[in-house]
Amino acid sequence: MWPRLGEGGRRRERDGSLSPLEDVMADGYILRDPRALVGALLEAGWRVIAPLERDGSLTPEVVSAPDELPCGLVDMQAPGAYRLQQQDSGRWFDAVVGAQGWKRWLHPAERRLWTARRDADGFSIAPAAEVWPPTVFFGVRPCDLAAIARQAEVFRQAGDPAYGERLAATRIVAVNCTRVAETCFCASMGTGPGVSAVVDVALTELEQGLLVDCGTANGAALLRGMDLATAAPADIAAARAAVEAAARDQIRAMPPDIADRLQRASESPRWQEIAARCLHCANCTLVCPTCFCTDVTDRSDLAGDHAERWQRWDSCFSPEFSYLHGGAVRRSVAARYRQWITHKLSTWHDQFGTSGCTGCGRCITWCPVGIDLVAEARAFAEEEA
Repeated sequence: MWPRLGEGGRRRERDGSLSPLEDVMADGYILRDPRALVGALLEAGWRVIAPLERDGSLTPEVVSAPDELPCGLVDMQAPGAYRLQQQDSGRWFDAVVGAQGWKRWLHPAERRLWTARRDADGFSIAPAAEVWPPTVFFGVRPCDLAAIARQAEVFRQAGDPAYGERLAATRIVAVNCTRVAETCFCASMGTGPGVSAVVDVALTELEQGLLVDCGTANGAALLRGMDLATAAPADIAAARAAVEAAARDQIRAMPPDIADRLQRASESPRWQEIAARCLHCANCTLVCPTCFCTDVTDRSDLAGDHAERWQRWDSCFSPEFSYLHGGAVRRSVAARYRQWITHKLSTWHDQFGTSGCTGCGRCITWCPVGIDLVAEARAFAEEEA
């Protein structure tokens, strides 16, 4: 998958023609330093959220100054292992993904739904007001772009407009991956390592700077007034080659027919083998960029005059998650792991038309015991071979 580098952000229609977007650049450009773009966005009044180094991992956080962008970092990932290493490469985007993606911004871990107050005339309920300033997500990877789109469809079907409203007020500056971690398998999921969806701006890191591809009129507006050098055809070719090399570097690949095979593996003894290792800690659902399960809880004051309803993340690995009429439906760890992986890789297709997995590899990296989702999927596929 590859973005429309060199098309200057003009959207290609189904018949192959180009439909012009007003004020969109006509060619690729070179950005020497990403801090220049972040600084321009901050000066223009945007809230910029970008992966910053926090507690030994990359985490999307609000940027207060361009110099906060990390440079020279490389992530070393393996099943159950993650380390950031500082190098003198001068490169900005060699560290791929950290534990936290963009989900916690668009789908917060906890949010108030409404407030109720009692007075002499009865009681009133007011929906919670939310302030979402004009925001730029800076440095979004292709796997996370796919996750954002898939969660947007989930909440659209659920009739919850909050996610879509936040996303509509957000501009996205994506980054094509020219380096992949050991746990990445986005190529086999069709979600990377190159951007395939139309985004506002896509960046590809080269030795001489960042190749800029503008995909929308909103993206062109973000870049307006910047002094950017025109990219040469060789720059575009080099960017394409770098992303294609990153795809070849991936050592993991999801079996292409895993959705059907998992449907036939519901009684496999392998579920018990996985359960013997699984701590049912819910780390995999916490770091997954598409998991969306929530619970609601009510809170009130001691006087009973004020009450609030809150939504908060939950996990299908929690025994209480499937509680129904006096007991949990899925009592065993094996049943809960089977529910998670089967929904993620199989029945998600039935609900939303895609896989629920984007190949980011976070569930592999952040599993305390190193359970490898791809290895387990391949094991189920091989049971029928």
